[in-house]
Amino acid sequence: MSEKLKVGIIGATGMVGQRFATLLDNHPWFEVTTLAASAHSAGKTYEQAVGGRWKMETPMPAAVKDMIVRDAEDVESVAADVDFVFSAVNMPKDEIRALEERYAKTETPVVSNNSAHRWTPDVPMVVPEINPEHYEVIKYQKARLGTTRGFIAVKPNCSIQAYTPALAAWREFEPREVVVSTYQAISGAGKTFADWPEMEGNIIPFISGEEEKSEREPLRVFGHVDESRGQIVPFDGPLRITSQCIRVPVLNGHTATVFINFGKKPSKDELIDRLVNYTSEASRLGLPHAPKQFIQYLTEDDRPQVRLDVDYEGGMGVSIGRLREDTLFDFKFVGLAHNTLRGAAGGALESAEMLKALGYISAK
Repeated sequence: MSEKLKVGIIGATGMVGQRFATLLDNHPWFEVTTLAASAHSAGKTYEQAVGGRWKMETPMPAAVKDMIVRDAEDVESVAADVDFVFSAVNMPKDEIRALEERYAKTETPVVSNNSAHRWTPDVPMVVPEINPEHYEVIKYQKARLGTTRGFIAVKPNCSIQAYTPALAAWREFEPREVVVSTYQAISGAGKTFADWPEMEGNIIPFISGEEEKSEREPLRVFGHVDESRGQIVPFDGPLRITSQCIRVPVLNGHTATVFINFGKKPSKDELIDRLVNYTSEASRLGLPHAPKQFIQYLTEDDRPQVRLDVDYEGGMGVSIGRLREDTLFDFKFVGLAHNTLRGAAGGALESAEMLKALGYISAK
């Protein structure tokens, strides 16, 4: 690529916005040219606007330190200087929906980390390794918005990343009843131990909205584009998921324990084979942030572990272990995924890479 696409980060000062800034530093396809946030941050340098709230383990990239933050509500001005934007704003959902549509209507594609548009029928919610064909719904969204290149695409919730890839790998065996408990890191709430010390040595058995997302979003990922209706129709087969979501004293990494029944009974060897040999369009296209091997299967009894496995494939891969037969269900297993990389900014970045590779995002 001779010229990089110009990228804006909307909501740049928050934790996910910071992660976008670090991941995009020296990206081979994209270059951050615009940072935007609330009116309170507008007019300050990025370093001044973030202040002491930098939450990443790596230093703030030099390329963005002195960049002047703009008001995210100044949509026309921000959109004029970018080819597309990442959205990581922290606002009420109805306000997010309205703001993202305003950007899209300026003919600026929006790749969103937010949940506000995940159930908008003509907005694709994609894990690039699982359901990239859902991007085909974009043409119907453009017709609704009255745009030629502007649209919104979103990624799913971070809590489903540790187990939905396994269900995707096993689709031929017809997953049916699934009972899942997720043990979710504090960075999923935008926190570190420095600003949430009460989480040390503690668990909280409730995360608002997470259980509904964990149960419903995989069904949308496994759905299909209904051409007659111009929208995504969630999977309506026998798969049913019930979940509990627990906040645990871990910085990064969501772990899931899963019990599963199948319509067609597989062997353990068949299940492992489908995991380790899972291939995807994202890998075939050679996207910069696509893991070379999406899923790894670990044979040790005490794996996956956050400390050992959360950074698998640069935090973009999924680790599965402890697969074994169960006395009440067919099988049970443990999954692990990095919630702010695979599950948040990294997943959105890989989505943008796929949208670029498929021709949905280009220079204005």
